Amino acid sequence: MLRASSGYYFSDPPPPKPVAERAPESLRERAGWAAQGLALGLAGALLAWPVATYVMKQGRPAPAASVAKHVSPSPVQPIAQATAPVPRTGTADFGKTKVSKQARQLAQWVMAGWDHNGRPFAILDKRQARVLVFNAEGKLQATTPVLLGYAAGDDSVAGIGLRPIAEVKPSERTTPAGRFVAQPGKNASHEDVLWVDYEAAVSMHRVRPTNPAERRLERLASPTPADNRISFGCINMPVRFFEQTLWPTFGKRGGIVYVLPEKKSMEQVFGEQMRRAKAGPSA
Repeated sequence: MLRASSGYYFSDPPPPKPVAERAPESLRERAGWAAQGLALGLAGALLAWPVATYVMKQGRPAPAASVAKHVSPSPVQPIAQATAPVPRTGTADFGKTKVSKQARQLAQWVMAGWDHNGRPFAILDKRQARVLVFNAEGKLQATTPVLLGYAAGDDSVAGIGLRPIAEVKPSERTTPAGRFVAQPGKNASHEDVLWVDYEAAVSMHRVRPTNPAERRLERLASPTPADNRISFGCINMPVRFFEQTLWPTFGKRGGIVYVLPEKKSMEQVFGEQMRRAKAGPSA
């Protein structure tokens, strides 16, 4: 039943459905002919496509690959290379600084044999009471007078690093000679130190003038090394040198510290470095 809003009433009969008119016969025939013509045209185009494609290919210019030999290639962008390793120069550079014969000899052995493995290194000349700091390329960065062990000698007493300081005899207060892999760290007072021989409790650190009777600052400033033997074995250096030279060089990754002998011969302590220097740096 239709709603009143549609325009019809309930009593009205529904309107008759429209009857589609039939197309004239002539129109039907024309439509059929057009369809047949379209089908024939499509068939012809499909048959002609391969031929047209072949003709178009023959008329195209040669591809880039075939003419590449006649064209200058574009410059190749260089590939970023890793940071070059430290060059193995084979010689130490002292600049104009005068050093002892032993120190110069050892530094040349280190560089000739690449004993430091491309790391910064320092040489402690005990007879001169002086430390020399080199960079990884073997160039001397700076040097300073230092304080060192009270007793002359090239070896530490066994187990001395575990003994209380009060129990260490004056004759046992030596700074050992040799090659040491030094590491940055802290001492018992939480101060920055460069551990030279951790087992023997030997380190490089700032001078501590805690006992006025020892006159450590005056000893450092004196012109001769005769009065620089005062410590329990550690290497004391001026505060400024420690903070501006030693720590910036060794404070992050450490390095190698060589301590020259004062009683033994160079060959006894650094025989391995001498042999490596003669053999040359390994590949």
